[in-house]
This record gives sequence, structure tokens and C-alpha cells, in this order.
Amino acid sequence: MDLIFETSAFLAKLSYYFLESLAYKIIPKKKKNVAGEVVLITGAGSGLGRLMAIKFASLGAILVLWDTNEEGNMETSRLAKEKGGEKVFAYKCDCSNREEVYAVADQVKEDVGDVTLLINNAGVVTGKLFLDTPDDMVERSFRVNVLSHFWTYKAFLPAMIKANHGHLVCISSAAGLIGINVLSDYSSSKFAAFGFAESLLFELKLVQKSNVKTTIVCPYFIKTGMFNGATSKFPLLLPLLEQEYVAQRIVNAILEEQIYLMMPRFIYFGMILKQVLSSKMVIALIEYLGIGACMTSFRGHEKVQNETEKQHQS
Repeated sequence: MDLIFETSAFLAKLSYYFLESLAYKIIPKKKKNVAGEVVLITGAGSGLGRLMAIKFASLGAILVLWDTNEEGNMETSRLAKEKGGEKVFAYKCDCSNREEVYAVADQVKEDVGDVTLLINNAGVVTGKLFLDTPDDMVERSFRVNVLSHFWTYKAFLPAMIKANHGHLVCISSAAGLIGINVLSDYSSSKFAAFGFAESLLFELKLVQKSNVKTTIVCPYFIKTGMFNGATSKFPLLLPLLEQEYVAQRIVNAILEEQIYLMMPRFIYFGMILKQVLSSKMVIALIEYLGIGACMTSFRGHEKVQNETEKQHQS
């Protein structure tokens, strides 16, 4: 009898949630109010982190900005205040350093209070063939792209669980859903970040019975200095994404408490193909779409900086 009851309850829930998801396709889900929420963004000193900070400032959130680049972080703070951010706090923090994360987190709690919306955005990319990637760069990728998530969650999640209120946001990548050549350290660290965030999602819902929300973001390459030089063979299917577009989509997903966000939409279809096609078919598809050659012209932050320095010297 228990099995029949549980199965009936499961099917009823499945039907209800299916109809609910269809309803949200027709009637947009109501966006939550983040005015007064304490929003911490790692990697806030430039790019996507800066744009998200500015958008949350305009929504009345209290901002906590973390970055190793103090100058860039202060510029983000200035821009956020121009957009209505009345309370903006900037801190220098290397998220890959566990002790530093805990120390700065304690300072944030003292200065600002408990963080209620945590966005793990900081990331690095090497962009070299696996055998050409130095060991220290592999370790750096994992420290920044995934281990930092462990330390920030350890620092701020307990207060969220206690209050039964909060939101955790993981900026992973499409490269965290399917392995991409020349991105072995980046792709594997983003897979780990996705798996960690998803595991914690289930732990919070099934074990903790918590109302803390989770959003996991997996965009294709974004037009930032981080992926300078990356290309797309079919930009209609897999476009290089504009920063402003990605930032707005992420903010909307957070406000609507969306769990998964993949950009562009072709990524959703691609994940289905990955599961149903044979491995040889998947490789043929990747080759056809040009994903295997997308990093051929990759330069990234460091190479761009080196080129700029040479230009100044010449």
C-alpha cells in the first residue's frame, strides 16, 4: 500500500509541476524583491561581475564586492553607486585562498551583516593543450573555479540555513557540461563546480529541508577578455555572448528563482544529443559545429596584456 501511495503521490506531483512549468511559459513568474538583500559577488572588479553588481545596485540591493584587483573593484563600486547603490562595500579577496576567504568573510559579517545572495562568479582560464598546461596553472584553475565555492559556501551558508532564507548562485559554463579541447583544466573545474552546486541543491532540499534557493548558470563563451580570440563557426546556433545580455539573463534567473540557466538555448538541445547519440556521432557533431577549433585563435587576458605592453614599448 505504501508503494502505491508513494507512486500516486509522485505522479500527482509530476503532473502538477509539469503544468506549472507550462504556465510559466505563458505567464512569466513573478520576480522577487531583492531590495535590502546583501548580495556578494566574487570577481566583481570587471566584466560580468561588474555588470551584475550595477544591475543589483539599481534594484536596491546592498552590495559586497570581492576581487583581487582593487582598482577595478573600486571602479565597480563607483559605477554601482551611480546606479543607485546606497550601500556598496568593496574588499580585496583572493577567493582561491581558504584562509583569506574566511578572514574577509568575518570582516563582511562585522561590517555589513549576513550575506543573503552569494554569486560565485570569479574564474580563470588557461587555454592550452593539456600537456602544455603547467601544473601550477591546473591547480590555480581548480582553486579559483571550484574550491573557492566551497570556502564561500562554508562561510555564508550556515546563516542562510539558520534564517531559512538565501540564494546561492554558481556561474559554471557550457564547458562544464561537455568537455572542450584546449580547456582541460577549465572544463573539468567547471564540471566540478556544476556538480558541487547541484549536489548542494539536493542536499538543501532533501536533507536540510531548507528554503535556500540555488541557481546554476552555464553560458557559452562570453565576449570578455577572458575568452579573447575564441570563435564560433555557427554564431546563430552558438553565438559568442554579449556581456550585457548574459548579465541580464542571470539577474532575471535569480529574481525568478530559476535553478538552471543555459545560454544559448541550443545548449539544452545539445545536452539531449550528448546522451542519445553514440560517442562517434557526438565527436562528428562537435567537429561539424566547429567546437573543436573554437580555441585555435584564443589569446585571453594575459596574452592581450603582453601585446599591449609591447605596443606601448614600440
